[in-house]
Amino acid sequence: MRCLIGLTVLLLSLLPVGAAEQERELSIGAHAVLATLRTPVSMGPDTPLIVITHGTLAHKDMETIQGLAKALAERGIGSLSHTLSLGLDRRKGMYDCAVRHDHLADDAIAEIEAWVAAAKSLSPRVYVLGHSRGANQVARYLKARPDAPVRAAMMLAPATASVEAALRASYLSTYGAPLDPLLKEAIANIAAGRGGEWMSVPGFIYCRNSVVTARAFASFYTTDARQDTAGLVAGLKLPVLVLAAAKDTTVPDVAASFAPLARSEKVRLETIEGADHFFLDLAADDVADRIAEFIKQVP
Repeated sequence: MRCLIGLTVLLLSLLPVGAAEQERELSIGAHAVLATLRTPVSMGPDTPLIVITHGTLAHKDMETIQGLAKALAERGIGSLSHTLSLGLDRRKGMYDCAVRHDHLADDAIAEIEAWVAAAKSLSPRVYVLGHSRGANQVARYLKARPDAPVRAAMMLAPATASVEAALRASYLSTYGAPLDPLLKEAIANIAAGRGGEWMSVPGFIYCRNSVVTARAFASFYTTDARQDTAGLVAGLKLPVLVLAAAKDTTVPDVAASFAPLARSEKVRLETIEGADHFFLDLAADDVADRIAEFIKQVP
């Protein structure tokens, strides 16, 4: 596991009245990363600001993130939507499967931490939100940084342990080769100090015929208790809003996974009727309404 240390955070300056959208850049470890700051028509000193993390191999400008950010701005809530580097500089758009992979799930922790620090220079009321596997990475960040300066978290169709297990189980049927020999090779390379060694594999995440480092392959396919987002959320002290999509076929068990936690005062579980995994169009408005209501009730 690589540690991203020595963050160079370029503090955000206060926005002029009427500003709506600005692209921002940070230097985190060895990579430059990008985000889009969207604000209400008037950005006051106490305007809520949400740091948003996208899902698997996606980016800050995908329709799900843009639609939600715009809907939040209409409700007086700002957002800082960032693109995870995934080992690249100034990455834009979906990850190109032709590019070699050298990125770990835990890399997101330092990147989210840096954007939260940047957000704090704009507003004292900072929150975090993640979509799909991005929600799991937000939960990892909060677990690793229990004193993170955020007031609450929102999980949008968060990845679940059963979905991660299903992806491992379906590797053979999806890519035509068994997973276990490849995973054993990756783990052996890591144990021998060769975690950065490249492997040619029939598939990695959503990419066919990929070239990937041993550490990246092991990070994604090794069974890890932290792949259970509900398990991570159970150990958090801050309020959490979990939003499931009624027509979600990508992560269909969000409601079932988080139902036991919804009995606590800290976790609120709600379902967006008519929405699929990407919460587009009217679903984005529904999500923004639920978030606005949730934020009002957070101390």
